[in-house]
Amino acid sequence: MSRAFTREEDNENAAGALGERPVSAHRNLVTARGLAMIEAELAQLQEEMTNAQANNDRERVALISRDLRYWAARHASAEVSAPEAGSNVVRFGMVVALEDEDGKPVRWRIVGEDEADPAQGSISHVSPMARALFGRKVGELVSVNNREWEIIGMSVEDD
Repeated sequence: MSRAFTREEDNENAAGALGERPVSAHRNLVTARGLAMIEAELAQLQEEMTNAQANNDRERVALISRDLRYWAARHASAEVSAPEAGSNVVRFGMVVALEDEDGKPVRWRIVGEDEADPAQGSISHVSPMARALFGRKVGELVSVNNREWEIIGMSVEDD
């Protein structure tokens, strides 16, 4: 067996062992910003695929193919949702200001799973905090992880 053939086999085994990215079973709610993020990711991956194919980089092609399948599925199932202006209850897409029992304030923007970034102040609509907040009004208390939070404000931000 030639060394080149062995190498090709190794690459195919690595690609096969890669596995698929799991797609959430939850509704794929996204903000307009989230949909744009998915579309940008797809465009970037398509550009990377062109380069990987031109360089005959089979491992990279396998990785990009997997990611393209994931983002294409997320794009196909995306449901753009925006809260109604003037809503007095917490809904998807809103920014909610909270205060914990020690008086520490925090703000969360409730977004889709793929666009959530807690370090940047956004949480997924399927997170325990978001689920506790949905349908609640300013002044109401919610309990998450044995901690009480008071809703002190909410707003709708344009994407």
